[in-house]
Amino acid sequence: MTLNKTTGSTGTTLVIGATGTTGGRTAAQLIAAGHRVKAAGRRATPLPGAEPVRFDWYDPTTFGDALAGVDRAYLVPPIGDPDPAAVMTPFLREARAAGVRRAVLLSSSAIPEGGPAVGAVHQALPGLFEQWAVLRPSWFMQNFTGAHAHADGIRDDGVIRTAAGTGRVGFVDADDIAAVAVHALTNDRAPNSDLVLTGPETLSHDDIARILTQVTGRPVVHHPLPYEDMRDRLATVIPPEFAAMLAAMDRAIAEGAEDRTTDTVQRLTGRPPTPFRVVAKRELHEMSLAGRLRAHRPTGRESRV
Repeated sequence: MTLNKTTGSTGTTLVIGATGTTGGRTAAQLIAAGHRVKAAGRRATPLPGAEPVRFDWYDPTTFGDALAGVDRAYLVPPIGDPDPAAVMTPFLREARAAGVRRAVLLSSSAIPEGGPAVGAVHQALPGLFEQWAVLRPSWFMQNFTGAHAHADGIRDDGVIRTAAGTGRVGFVDADDIAAVAVHALTNDRAPNSDLVLTGPETLSHDDIARILTQVTGRPVVHHPLPYEDMRDRLATVIPPEFAAMLAAMDRAIAEGAEDRTTDTVQRLTGRPPTPFRVVAKRELHEMSLAGRLRAHRPTGRESRV
């Protein structure tokens, strides 16, 4: 294994979504390594060691200030938008004109270049920047511990609901995604490719429930749903088109689409990816979720799980 060295004098990196799951971790790791960071978000939330700046994908008047003095950018697409290219492409053109030389885009292992949603942005990126990378992580381990519907279901009633059946996924730690993002942003040589990121093993949602039960001491179960039920459930909180896409991703998991692991994290960071059990122990302890998970009580709803 050969790791290219990271640059010691990069310019300023714009981190979009700097308070989010991967953006926050990427910003923190960049700052810890001594890099200058502009932390972008709709509220310009202060972040220790970074320059906060207001940014909204749907407000082009925020683009100029966000891009001032920036030479590279970490791009988190707008959440829940089935056509992010419509707002991202004008920004990316403005970024190139403003002097951004390197762009690293967060996508998904489930979405290929030219595919739906962010797949169109992936396809456009190499034509806009000579230095680029597209991160295509598998499903986040933090979906079960952080601010996500799965984590909410676990906290509320000890249930994970999916249309993934017994399909297996190479769930990946968001810290590992951020470490690869930092490498892609600061290495002397940009990857100029897409990078599929996974954890060290594939797990079913039943495996996830079992591990969480062992780690928290509270019962957690996986409740599989038909595709249509999952789609309709999601559509109560997100746009129907996006709900259908996410439910279809679950169905693809059931069919084996995510049953794979890669060596990308090890190859680019020099360390192996983190197992889910380690992440669960770390994050559930840090957030005191184990103490907040509700003990199951004999109710009608639980009897139907």
